[in-house]
Amino acid sequence: MSHLILVRHGQSEWNLENRFTGWVDVDLAPKGKLEACKAGELIKELNLEINHFFSSYQKRAIETLKLMLVTMRIKNDKVIKAWELNERHYGSLTGLNKDEMKKKLGEDKIHIFRRSWDKPPEPLNKNNPYHPLNIEIYKDIPKDKIPDTESLKDTYDRVIPYFKKNIEKKISENVMISAHGNSIRSLCKYLFDISNDEISKLEIPTGNPLILEFDSNIKLLNAKYLDKERAKDLLKFG
Repeated sequence: MSHLILVRHGQSEWNLENRFTGWVDVDLAPKGKLEACKAGELIKELNLEINHFFSSYQKRAIETLKLMLVTMRIKNDKVIKAWELNERHYGSLTGLNKDEMKKKLGEDKIHIFRRSWDKPPEPLNKNNPYHPLNIEIYKDIPKDKIPDTESLKDTYDRVIPYFKKNIEKKISENVMISAHGNSIRSLCKYLFDISNDEISKLEIPTGNPLILEFDSNIKLLNAKYLDKERAKDLLKFG
């Protein structure tokens, strides 16, 4: 049996402030650091030999993985960072408070922007300091690959090709990915074969390891959260 462990980064400073974050590179909040350490403890209890580690380009995911590995007493010199695993780009909503935008635009519209499959927010102006073009960590990404906004479908369309090419074949050797709510939702949609409508119901909690078990043919057998008190409904998967 082989394993894929998916971990959404611990609570970030902008999670705490209830702001749309997307590709902005924010730090973990103190609670997020504790969540990451607890995640490491829970994974350590599995006594698995994990051979491959991936994270997004964003420091909240990188730091979460680093804290987990320190807790697990594993050297982190094998971590692969991929911008394709970044959070979804929230376009013109980036940096804004979610509750304030609900009051301004209405709960239904914000729900569509947050949970729908293929409806992105308005694009973020390229001159905005929160645009990825103006963030240092993305300077080596081809400009034509950097989005102005994204739907979940757009996120899926970069996450899944990267996963198929670089990660899926390594699952037999056990893999851990530290990423984000929507990049992990994209992976779950693919791995659980969740429909475009049903994916809107899937939520991913911060800092709670989701462990997927596969047979020798990389067929998914089971999936569960390690912290049962903070687990979310995984829906039915095939």
